[in-house]
Amino acid sequence: MLLASRSLRLQLFRFVIILVLVLSYVENGNAGLTSTFIRTQWPAADIPLDNEVFAIPKGYNAPQQVHITQGDYDGKAVIISWVTPDEPGSNTVKYGTSENSYDFSAEGTVTNYTFYKYKSGYIHHCLVDGLEYDSKYYYKIGEGDSSRVFWFQTPPEIDPDASYTFGIIGDLGQTYNSLSTLEHYMKSGGQSVLFAGDLSYADRYQYDNVGIRWDSWGRFVEQSAAYQPWIWSAGNHEIEYMPEMEEVLPFKSFLHRFATPHTASKSTNPLWYAIRRASAHIIVLSSYSPFVKYTPQWMWLREELKRVNREKTPWLIVVMHVPIYNSNAAHYMEGESMRAVFESWFVRSKVDFIFAGHVHAYERSYRISNIHYNMTTGDRYPVPDKSAPVYLTVGDGGNQEGLVGRFFDPQPDYSAFREASYGHSTLEIRNRTHAFYQWNRNDDGKPETTDSVIFHNQYWASNLHRRRHLKARELASY
Repeated sequence: MLLASRSLRLQLFRFVIILVLVLSYVENGNAGLTSTFIRTQWPAADIPLDNEVFAIPKGYNAPQQVHITQGDYDGKAVIISWVTPDEPGSNTVKYGTSENSYDFSAEGTVTNYTFYKYKSGYIHHCLVDGLEYDSKYYYKIGEGDSSRVFWFQTPPEIDPDASYTFGIIGDLGQTYNSLSTLEHYMKSGGQSVLFAGDLSYADRYQYDNVGIRWDSWGRFVEQSAAYQPWIWSAGNHEIEYMPEMEEVLPFKSFLHRFATPHTASKSTNPLWYAIRRASAHIIVLSSYSPFVKYTPQWMWLREELKRVNREKTPWLIVVMHVPIYNSNAAHYMEGESMRAVFESWFVRSKVDFIFAGHVHAYERSYRISNIHYNMTTGDRYPVPDKSAPVYLTVGDGGNQEGLVGRFFDPQPDYSAFREASYGHSTLEIRNRTHAFYQWNRNDDGKPETTDSVIFHNQYWASNLHRRRHLKARELASY
């Protein structure tokens, strides 16, 4: 009887091991897919300035280009930003939890800037803090008949099982394809946007038109960004280094127009920072700022990763502009230097997802790493790694540079799915262990889910595996 019982437990242990391997095989897959889908697309040209999507609000000095972002580390504050075109006007935000009833107010700041001969409107930023979790707030900005009212929903309290849906958009621009992406996203149920860089593409213009196209883009995204936080990261089109116009200060327009809560995460620069929202810890990195050893960004990330508490925020997400893994000829290997510096940290920290833009196509990787890269020993290829992130390239928002379908053939082993179409992604976090991810192609005016995956959380999956392994060893020892 003792031998039979021991044999049964040994068989059970083997079954558990096989089951774990099968589940891992199902999630990671063993062969990538390159979609052959081709659709008729609108020309990659910007929407004319007289189009209604760029309409200037009625009324003298009415607030425009309204957008919000998270204002603190944990989601109990927002930064509300807007522009008044004629004069500074009021810096006050009135807000409350009932429509047309504003019991609270906050005072912001105002600034402006010049770019070549263009002079911006008056840019307001106002921190509204001390908010309650999971609550709807109405806010009012502007004066008299020109005032405008919007609303937003605060996230649930920080909790490992808090469910939440993020939208992910990159390289948006302001074409008709951009509009299609934005309209599709607004029907998705996303509660806030992780934006992977390259906003307006205003730098493709010259002289005063650079600033004018920043203004039009601000009015364009207001239909979403005024009602839910967009978490900003900067791309190469935000650098705007234009010595021919005597403009040599990088990120000048971006830094004036888009506030980030960088000081809340002890960052010294608005271009890299971190927030916690619901059950996610989100780290934003700057691909175009120094990041090698001992630079401010390197030192900040080292400390921020120590602050991550997976017991409270089990989902660890990184947003940057340049992809680390990319099988498209466009921008191929541009992320290699950042990979060499940070990949080992990402693997050691069990980052769940890394979202990037830059490449104007969509691609999802398997969990792979190249942390053992060594030219001398011949270890120079990515290998499957259960502790590694999934890399997702979402530079398919719709900008005027168009799509790039120059994927390498054959498809590399690390690439799971890729397609050169416009679209957006959503990440629906269900609880501490599971999240549902999907990429939505803009297809004939209807939302079209093209790539969907259920992901297991890196931290809790490894802990569960460890507990099961210990339990199996305990049973096998009887």
